Amino acid sequence: MDTEELKKPLSSDLELHLKAIFGGADEPNAFKDLLHKFRTLMAYYECAIKEIRTKLEVLNTAFSLEYDRNPINSIHGRLKQGPSIFEKLKRKSIVPSLSAIEENIHDVAGVRVVCGFLEDVYILEKALLEQDDIQLINKKDYIKNPKPNGYRSLHLIVSVPIFLSNEKRYMKVEIQIRTIAMDFWASLEHQLEYKKNYVKDNNVLEELKICATLSMELDQRMDKLREYVLS
Repeated sequence: MDTEELKKPLSSDLELHLKAIFGGADEPNAFKDLLHKFRTLMAYYECAIKEIRTKLEVLNTAFSLEYDRNPINSIHGRLKQGPSIFEKLKRKSIVPSLSAIEENIHDVAGVRVVCGFLEDVYILEKALLEQDDIQLINKKDYIKNPKPNGYRSLHLIVSVPIFLSNEKRYMKVEIQIRTIAMDFWASLEHQLEYKKNYVKDNNVLEELKICATLSMELDQRMDKLREYVLS
């Protein structure tokens, strides 16, 4: 962990947000301690993202050596921002605290993995979960059971150890594994969500489902094509 990162000041927006939730004007020293603990917790989540990324990169290299191909097209990590974290606690009617974050918010640290082929999604999942220091907490397969709007992806909540100077600490990470076609659909759907409120627009929802179906068909056809080429 880079200690210099911990010394950088939090954004003024985040400080104001934390003060609105926890107070701090009356006890500045206590609030300063809270800020430090919050930053430290976020740094732990950053470390967990790095651990997962490293594991995935090693697997990608191993597959390249053994099968002469790379199942992973790209890996993206992201850390959930403070306001989003506390808003999620509020929606869950959970009293905000740092311990509440660790116990109840499982997607603070997120890693998105994009694979070339549908089969690679499950090959990668199996290889990752077979590692003895990875603990599976929850799994949601939106590929076999897509969301109503057509969204497809494999979601895994795992616990991974990070090794600090004086302890080993397990942190939760949400891993999303999907194909290029799934990622393309999800990225554009996300852009539309912020450009237009389509929740009640049946025409848009229907078109999204059609595009999701086409995306699924593309994945299936590409998998069959690969099997044909390799047979």
